[in-house]
Amino acid sequence: MIVPIILLGFICASAQGQERVVVTRDTIVMESQDSALLESYARRFNPGRSLLLAAVVPGLGQVYNKKYWKLPLVYGGFYLIGRQIGIYNDVYREYKGHLYYNLENGLAGANAINPATEFRTRELRRIVDRAQRERDFFIILMGAMYILQIVDAHVDSHLKEFDLNPNLQVRIEPVFEQNAMLGRRTGLGLVMCF
Repeated sequence: MIVPIILLGFICASAQGQERVVVTRDTIVMESQDSALLESYARRFNPGRSLLLAAVVPGLGQVYNKKYWKLPLVYGGFYLIGRQIGIYNDVYREYKGHLYYNLENGLAGANAINPATEFRTRELRRIVDRAQRERDFFIILMGAMYILQIVDAHVDSHLKEFDLNPNLQVRIEPVFEQNAMLGRRTGLGLVMCF
């Protein structure tokens, strides 16, 4: 049993001894029986530059990284969030005017109804407060979207040199298990192959 392990160790050690690695400024060349040339993309995709471009003009960092498919996601997200901000701001301004009308004209009583909207003062206050809260929430989402697209551009330019293994897989498969204590069990399992 020990002899095959020792032989395997000698084979691995001799296989590693046949390679010579030469490292230059941006290029790694491995000289062995099979020679491979790996060039770095660090000069072509600078993470600092993509971060700056994304901060100045949203979406420009994704264009710099040649991820053009992300551009509609960035601008679509900004459009949808901006639209919601506009809608809630319009509701806030309209009903705030009606609320001020009620307060200025002495319609703050329990049964007093605004003639234009047919809402009571407390209902108008709830509408104004909710519209303001929703508008402010979407303003925060707009800031988060802006920061997210900057982080995406920066991380994406860092990952340009990342080599993805083509055998890397994640899938869901049925699982059948025979356990002496629990008996036969079936289910679904998440299988990861590296």
